[in-house]
Amino acid sequence: MIYNIYKPVEWTSFDVVKKVRIITKEKKVGHAGTLDPFAEGILIIGTGKDTKVLSSISNNSKTYKAKLILGSATDTMDNKGKIIESKVVPRLEMAKVNSVINSFAGDYKHYPPMYSAKKVNGVRLYKLARENKIVKRNPILSNISDISLNDFKETEVSFSVSCSKGTYIRVLGCDIAKKLGTAGYLDQLIRTKVGTYNISDAIKINDFEKQWKSITD
Repeated sequence: MIYNIYKPVEWTSFDVVKKVRIITKEKKVGHAGTLDPFAEGILIIGTGKDTKVLSSISNNSKTYKAKLILGSATDTMDNKGKIIESKVVPRLEMAKVNSVINSFAGDYKHYPPMYSAKKVNGVRLYKLARENKIVKRNPILSNISDISLNDFKETEVSFSVSCSKGTYIRVLGCDIAKKLGTAGYLDQLIRTKVGTYNISDAIKINDFEKQWKSITD
């Protein structure tokens, strides 16, 4: 079966997989695309034979809503990390912010962050980062099919983005901040769409458990 689960903040993607495995008693459970612990939203879960289609689902475009905080950078590029840089935020007009946001549409070359599940020589980057090791990473060329400014308030920039597989929105947020002449990190990230799966149809894990029990009891 394929399930559209709403991953809450603080949970890892594996936490959701583990919980679904316990609820369904399925031995084979996987997901279609990792969401960082600080992020929330759609996490597509597959069980049994349907785990075979997860890779094709993961290859679909994804849509996110993000909130970027300007003026500081963290080692993880999100609100869970340590502040490693503080920088003055220049006076910005809405038109300037909108122009910078729109400039990222199209092909987007960037490097995977050290705090990520990306593997280098068989080792997850976040494991190396926790040992204060920085290694060379190959650039990623992804595509941003749509990006738009949702709101701007002095040091907060909210935007929506639709992109291809492998796009790191934390890196995108930092790059937007740099282009605005300052530093930044993501304070919120919500995945709202994966291919044809929408957040409006996503089910919270507690509700999923209740529904499963009502069917199987």
